[in-house]
Amino acid sequence: MELFALVVCLFWVVLIFDRSRAWPHELRLTSSRGAEGRALDGVVAVVPARNEAQALRRSLPSLLAQEELAGIVLVDDASDDGTAEVARELVAASGRDDSFRLVPARPAPTGWAGKVWALSEGIGALDDDPRLDACPWLLLSDADIEHRPDSVRSLLEQAADRFDLVSVMARLRTRSFWERLLIPTFVYFFQLLYPFRKVVRTDSEVAAAAGGCVLVRRESLAAAGGYAEIAGAVIDDVALARRIAAAGGRLWLGFDRGIRSLRPYPRLADLWRMVSRSAYDQLSYRLDLLFVVVVGVGVFFVAPAILLAAGGVALAHGQPGSGWTTLWASITLLLQALALRPAVRHHGLGWPWSGVLPVSSLLFGAMTVSSAWAHHSGRGVLWRGRKVGTGASEE
Repeated sequence: MELFALVVCLFWVVLIFDRSRAWPHELRLTSSRGAEGRALDGVVAVVPARNEAQALRRSLPSLLAQEELAGIVLVDDASDDGTAEVARELVAASGRDDSFRLVPARPAPTGWAGKVWALSEGIGALDDDPRLDACPWLLLSDADIEHRPDSVRSLLEQAADRFDLVSVMARLRTRSFWERLLIPTFVYFFQLLYPFRKVVRTDSEVAAAAGGCVLVRRESLAAAGGYAEIAGAVIDDVALARRIAAAGGRLWLGFDRGIRSLRPYPRLADLWRMVSRSAYDQLSYRLDLLFVVVVGVGVFFVAPAILLAAGGVALAHGQPGSGWTTLWASITLLLQALALRPAVRHHGLGWPWSGVLPVSSLLFGAMTVSSAWAHHSGRGVLWRGRKVGTGASEE
């Protein structure tokens, strides 16, 4: 048992010292440098919204306040909660009626995922407005994303002449117990799968984006084939980034504490559905990869806590080697806490939440298995009123 504990500990030592996968503190969207300097290019926001009346009351005013936005196109994706009415009310109160368009999305064609189709509908609507159609940049912002006052200017300054797609991992909500337990681990795993430092490197094949807030150059999107090339994508942000990179575009992916997601996940079931809708898609619906992930999570993320408990019991009974098992397991848990700490701090949580990785990883492993079961049973996962995770487009 002590040898197993040592191997797991060495894995975490290597991971901790792997700079490419360490938390990218330097990849933060900087605040705007002010109005001085070169003129910034025009940008139009496209916002897909499906039953987002509540979130829009905070997110839409934050977009309407962005001076760099030439216009906002909100795509009402078959909402039945008064999303369109709330949007009109907020726009009227802002006095920016001339720069706002509400586009009712047509039913998605076969093979198209709902959000991807809504974004395509919003971009297609720009053809009817020469002023908006002339904007060289698109801001693709989810309806639950609240922007800080100068976020669009900061995104444009980050892109400048260097990047074709700039995206920000919004700060997710961590109010409920389950959000605090799972959200930092969710963001940490995303950064492990798609190391941000590798995304920004020109010599790397890693391509990713955070779909809640994406600034993309329109000519680069066109060169990549537009949304028709990723019509059925469940993880549309990563699929878009890969297409942009394949067409020769440069990517930037980072964090910003002032760009926040308003989406609440008060119950474990809410987070379970959120993860399950795309977890198996992330594995390309392959059982062999599912097996590798489940074993890897069990061995390297969950086992250290079990080894510590087992080593402690064995030590109490005077079994030889138990002291080493306890030592290696303790060091591993400390390394896990150090690795998770930046994600915990990013979400404004205290030190105790840095030690939850064994528990949260176990739950994420179970969610991934649940996602696979939903796919193979044909049941899928209900998300935003549509079934996903069946290996086909949303229904």
